[in-house]
Amino acid sequence: MTNTLEQQTIALAALLQASSLVATLANKGDVDSRYITPLIDSLFVQNPDQFDDIYGNPAQNLQLGLSILQRINSSQSNEPEATRYALSLLHLERKLSSHPAMLEAIGQGINNAKRQADHFSSAHANTIAALADLYKQTLSQLSFRIRVTGNPTYLQNAHTAKQVRTLLLAGIRASILWRQVGGRRWHLLLYRGRYADCSKQLLRANLP
Repeated sequence: MTNTLEQQTIALAALLQASSLVATLANKGDVDSRYITPLIDSLFVQNPDQFDDIYGNPAQNLQLGLSILQRINSSQSNEPEATRYALSLLHLERKLSSHPAMLEAIGQGINNAKRQADHFSSAHANTIAALADLYKQTLSQLSFRIRVTGNPTYLQNAHTAKQVRTLLLAGIRASILWRQVGGRRWHLLLYRGRYADCSKQLLRANLP
């Protein structure tokens, strides 16, 4: 297992975790904060000294995403909505890459939101509101938009909608990271087994 493969696996796990949480929020209206907080925290690590600074211990912070990814080649894989959102986020990231001004605006907006996180916490309603508004003012303006489906009662709830947008922003961060460490669309087909095996090893090796 190469270090590059491990980094790609971690980035994909983060993407799938964000996507799965979006699906859960849309259908159930609530998610476990221990899964959402590391994803929000990753947004504020824009210039890491090393790769591990972004998500920390993957077995702890990306357990949900790694578990989904290790099942991707098996009959136990039953996360069609998470997969759909993940693929949509990868497509949206490609659209974003051709808008450098928007990328710069997102970076500045994240810096502004970090002040909220420093004052309150990463998962505080004020921080989530700032990040959600950033997504709405930037990525939602592109020609390709991600359509989230689910229970209208939850989707029409203001805080739930903000959590969804924040997770989509975290998913974009993971998508950008995956590209930066060499991830390519065709890898999703040809490297599925490698990603699944690497996920299994990460879950075992990094448990405290």
